[in-house]
Amino acid sequence: MTSSGVRGSNFSIGGEQAEADPLLKEAFYESDDYRTVLSKEDPRCFVIARTGSGKSALLQHLEEEHAEHVVRVAPEDLSLSYITNLGIMRYLDELEVSLDPLFIALWKHVLLVELIRHRYSVDSYAAKMNFLTSLRDKIKRDPAKRAALDYLEEFQDRFWVEADERVREITEKFEEKINREAKGAFGVSDNPIGTATATIGGGLADTFSTETRRELTDRFQRIVNETQMARLNKMLKVLDEDILESRQNFTYVVIDDLDRDWVDERVANALIRCLFRAVLDLQRVRNLKVIVALRTNIFENLDFGHRTGGQEEKFRSLSLHMRWGPAELRDLVSGRLRIASAKQGVQSSSISDVLPRRNTTRGDAFDYMLGRTLMRPRDIIAFVNETFAMSSGADRISWEDIKNAEDSYSYKRLLALRDEWKMSYPDIDRIFSVFNGAVVPMPREEFTRRIDDAALLLADPYFRGSEWLDYLTASMWNNPGGTWADWYGPLVSLLYNIGFIGCTTGRQGTVRYVRTFPEFAERVSNLEATVGFTIHPAFQAALDVRLDGLRGQ
Repeated sequence: MTSSGVRGSNFSIGGEQAEADPLLKEAFYESDDYRTVLSKEDPRCFVIARTGSGKSALLQHLEEEHAEHVVRVAPEDLSLSYITNLGIMRYLDELEVSLDPLFIALWKHVLLVELIRHRYSVDSYAAKMNFLTSLRDKIKRDPAKRAALDYLEEFQDRFWVEADERVREITEKFEEKINREAKGAFGVSDNPIGTATATIGGGLADTFSTETRRELTDRFQRIVNETQMARLNKMLKVLDEDILESRQNFTYVVIDDLDRDWVDERVANALIRCLFRAVLDLQRVRNLKVIVALRTNIFENLDFGHRTGGQEEKFRSLSLHMRWGPAELRDLVSGRLRIASAKQGVQSSSISDVLPRRNTTRGDAFDYMLGRTLMRPRDIIAFVNETFAMSSGADRISWEDIKNAEDSYSYKRLLALRDEWKMSYPDIDRIFSVFNGAVVPMPREEFTRRIDDAALLLADPYFRGSEWLDYLTASMWNNPGGTWADWYGPLVSLLYNIGFIGCTTGRQGTVRYVRTFPEFAERVSNLEATVGFTIHPAFQAALDVRLDGLRGQ
């Protein structure tokens, strides 16, 4: 190994995303969060974090390190979009029939079968018969368990095919029940509802009287509720006591990518909420841990309150909110630097070896860079890679390299912030743009003027965020007697909670950001007490934000 410090011009400390990170396996940082997920005793199983916080990397490493004990379920492989597009589902939705019991049963079914297939390597008819014979012999003295096992036989050979086909099988059986009910007592149609596309499209449910509608809803709701299936729930007891009965058979199920386009957005939240409820039921299986990774904004929009029978507190108690501290991120970067440098024959023990030395004017270079991130691995890895690109393989990175890299880095982070939130808030980048050229910290008057400009985007026919912006600014137009916090609070809270702005209160002028003060913007008194606002340093260069009349330091 040489000590010349010469690195290639394309040197980097790895990729920003788990699926494109060549150093993930070698340089994975085993944080406290990872150890929590790995723990067989810690019940926290919902991994909640902002994009770029390392959720996928955590699950991928778990899968690689414990391959024999991990089952991965990919949402896009479950044909759930097929289900939600069925005419019968739209029909039941028109009648306001809750489909939650059906969705919960589907999740339980998929997870149960995947666990059995994994535990017994069931990949053929012969393997299936061997498994059933062995299990029947084990539970032959328990009538309830024997009845539960009949549930597996009900699906015959299709029980063991790919997950999407099994989901379709259950849905087809459910559809048949609804069709029989509709054609029977009420004479809704001579044809199965699922095939009466034109009638459904015309709003079939709206043609009924209030009394008939209520009676239909009650009748169909009973059918939906039955899909919880007593035998399916009893199979969970078999899973606990007879399939995963030993600690050596402890199994993790990992479910990720729930933020991708795996299903129609209309029902994505309902399906995820039902997954959480299914996982809650599966907590009774002692040697099983189902781990679900989910972005923070999706988790907060799941509407647990009135749809889960008061179980919101349980979900939150089982949630692990991933957060990174400065020391952890420094260790993560230094570890990656050591491994990446060694591959090029260069010796580096820490990030301090390659950054400019601390000085009284600018302070610590890594702290400076970290202050321009949202304290996530993806941010700091991206910034460090940009500085190496600017240094062109030099022995040591200079302050000039860092400042030059900051322009490109900041622009990409602003785009990433837009991409993270654009599904919920289309054209949110138009809001960011109204702060172009701002001088920070902004007194409330200046900040208010810019927020007013943002609100005026409602008059722009090309602005695609009218629905959400109108909702957040409604008090500005309709509540003339309100306070400043009444008028501007909703939009300020959004910008604060996504990490775009910070708030200053009191004489000391301490800037509060969502990472360290996550509940700050939720209190009206805090917003009323805010005297200044600033754009987060991560985005200042991209927006040409200046501090005291100079380029943001």
